[in-house]
Amino acid sequence: MKKFFAEFKEFAIKGNAFDMAIGVVIAQAFKAIVDSLVADVIMPIISLLLKGYDFASLAIKFGSGEEAASLNYGLLIQNIVNFLLTALSLFMVVKAINTFKKRKEVVEEAQEEAEPEKSDEVVLLEQIKDALVDLKNK
Repeated sequence: MKKFFAEFKEFAIKGNAFDMAIGVVIAQAFKAIVDSLVADVIMPIISLLLKGYDFASLAIKFGSGEEAASLNYGLLIQNIVNFLLTALSLFMVVKAINTFKKRKEVVEEAQEEAEPEKSDEVVLLEQIKDALVDLKNK
């Protein structure tokens, strides 16, 4: 049992699990921003364009009284818009990160290419120096 808890502790403290936990917390905050964007900015604009039509109130009602049921497809539409905006936002973030990574790789490659190669004379002198150091150490 002690070994089990030791393995669990190692797993929980490892970078991957910790990074994932941070990602989940950030994702929740990001979701709140996207939800607000959809509910407070985009859906009112769409409602204005549709002359006051409110998607959240769209529903099909079945029955009456206590046995009444409601199929709220307007909320489904709003959640689909939330999902699409979240996916679009994440795509743009990932695309920006990939662009920065590619630029960094291009800069690093250019720096590597910019380093001058040693001339034959320098290489020969370094070989002679290394040979002299080897002779001295023997």
